[in-house]
Parts: sequence; structure tokens; C-alpha cells
Amino acid sequence: MSSTTRLDNAYDHAEVIPFDDNSKLILFSDCHRGDNSFADDFANNRNIYFHALNHYYREGFHYFELGDGDELWENISFDAIFEAHKNVYQLLRRFHLEKRLYMIWGNHDMVYKDPDYVKKHLSHYFEPIDGSDKALFKGITYHEALRLKHTETGQEIFLTHGHQADWWNYVCWRIGRFLVRVLWKPLQVVGIADPTSPAKNYKELIRIEKRIKRWILRKNLLLTIAGHTHRPRFPEPGEIPFFNDGSCVHPRSITGIEIENGEISLIKWHIDSKPDGTLQIVRVLLEGPEKLVDYINP
Repeated sequence: MSSTTRLDNAYDHAEVIPFDDNSKLILFSDCHRGDNSFADDFANNRNIYFHALNHYYREGFHYFELGDGDELWENISFDAIFEAHKNVYQLLRRFHLEKRLYMIWGNHDMVYKDPDYVKKHLSHYFEPIDGSDKALFKGITYHEALRLKHTETGQEIFLTHGHQADWWNYVCWRIGRFLVRVLWKPLQVVGIADPTSPAKNYKELIRIEKRIKRWILRKNLLLTIAGHTHRPRFPEPGEIPFFNDGSCVHPRSITGIEIENGEISLIKWHIDSKPDGTLQIVRVLLEGPEKLVDYINP
């Protein structure tokens, strides 16, 4: 099966989510939430991410996670990840209870494509304080892809992780998971990167992006937002409309894509210092905002 066929299948089976110019959406991906060990890349940005997540919750945004939210290649079970970042999941649960949470699976959390696995591991958690099971993401659905459709213009935005264009990480993800657990996780602690990861292999990253761009052209410039490569992308209107929200494991920062007031923006949250030397977490606009309608193919 080619990358084109895999992307076509993801598109054809994607649930359609309506939105309009009053909708407020935040898109993150590649959080790679781990167990707070030395190999947990998310741990360095946990406070930045939690602060940003609180902001979007208060401001009424809908949260979309485009895959690889949980690091289930390095970690065998979700339980250790949940205990390490319990405050994050409790906040995500508030989004879920208000029907503002949309989750997509990637290659590192591809086990979530199985609804039975999701129901067994994510519906409840054990609270050792009172020895009881408590609800977490009861009834949650993980998707391979989603299609946002504007209720007035009919414009579609295709959301997916992007590993459909990466044969090794889509077809052979179980082998990749095994190699990461037994080989690359211990080496990562001493600074040796996994060469099979497109985020750490520039040539593979470029090949994946080219495959997705060719697919977008076949679909007549369907606006697409993905993750997987960890490299933020924000094209100008008139260019191939392939966006990438980056990741939440950049050094000392996280990046994402906001859609608000019918406009799209690439943003970054990072730690900055005030003139008096105290530290603060700030939001920075990297690209945009650009009007979504400007990306409609004439």
C-alpha cells in the first residue's frame, strides 16, 4: 500500500467536524508524554504546556491533538505516563467533559487505533489515596484523521498525524516500537538519537513532506495540517497548503496552530525573562494570522 493510498483511506474514513468563524481551535501534536524519566522529552516542557493548556481552556478553545500525544514506544503502559503527568490529564479531562477534546493517534500511540484498548486503559484510573477507580476519558474516541468543514464556505481542513507518508513508521511501527524500547531509549539517555525518526533524520523528513505535498496536489489543494516530523510549517496563500504544527518537545518551547476568527496562525509558547530577572511563560506569534478563505483554490 502506497502513502497515497494510506492518506486516501485516512481521508475517506475521517469524521467531519463543523466549524465557523466563531470557532476557536488549538492544534498540538507530538507531545510524547512519558514517565518523567531522563528519556522523557516532554518533561522539560511540561510547565510550558500546562500553562498554555490552561490558557486555551479558559478562553474556550477546542483542543485537537494530532498524534503522538503519549509516548507508548518507550513506555509499556499508560499508567506510568498518567502518574507522571496527572495534572495534564486532569485538565484534558475537563476539555473532554465539555466536548472540546479531539484526539488523533500517531505512530507512537498507534495502539489507540483499537477502541477496546482505549476503553480498557483510558476510561478510568486508579486513585491510591482512597483505593477507588475514577473516571478519566470515558467514551473517548481516537481517530486516524479528522476533517474540519466550514459551515458557510464549505472549506475543508484535513487533520492527521502524517505518518501515513512514512512507510516504516506506519507499516512497521511494532518493529520500531521494539527497537526504541530495547535499544534507542537507553541510548537516548546518553544523547544518541534514533535515526529512524523523521524528526531527527533530515533526509527522511524532506521525503515525507514531499509525499504529503504530492497528495495535497492530487486532492486539489486540500488544506492539510499534520505533525510527525516536528518541523513547523506555515505556507503563504497560493503555496501548497501543507501546515505542520511542530511539536511540544522543542528545546524549551512548544509550537502549535491556532484557528480563530476565520484565521490561522502558527504560535510558540516559551519561557522568557522579565526586566527584573523573574521568569514567565509567554505566547509568541510566529506566522500569520492568515485568512483561511485565502487558501481556497480558485
